[in-house]
Amino acid sequence: MEARIETIKQQLQSQGYKLTPQREATVRVLLENEEDHLSAEDVFMLVKDKAPEIGLATVYRTLELLSEMHVVEKLNFGDGVARYDLRADNSKHHHHHLICVQCGSMEEIKEDWLLPLEERLEREYGFAVADHRLDFQGVCRRCQEKNDQPNE
Repeated sequence: MEARIETIKQQLQSQGYKLTPQREATVRVLLENEEDHLSAEDVFMLVKDKAPEIGLATVYRTLELLSEMHVVEKLNFGDGVARYDLRADNSKHHHHHLICVQCGSMEEIKEDWLLPLEERLEREYGFAVADHRLDFQGVCRRCQEKNDQPNE
């Protein structure tokens, strides 16, 4: 975790920002809950446990700054809530998601299946893709199994 914090600190410094204690507390919460796709309010509640003096506005500003710098991705899964997801250090692109429209569960696809499409876009249209995000909405396996069970 310390290596990732140092990397984020360097990213901030390269853009003229400092890793303040408030920003560091926010980053630590994101790292500790990397699989959870937290909302700003979720991050705030977890940060408050570590640093009670931090306000919601500070957490919002930190998340927006990290989003602008592509340290985190700001995601919207159609439920009207912005969620934040750390980008992997070694990833050129963001990962993809499978979102269940029944239970709201989310599964990540870490593989980048769109590289052949990006290469084709470059070749055929002269379009250099900087980034992409792909979210699939449907019904997860658990909900399908529940739906297939006869009502008792």
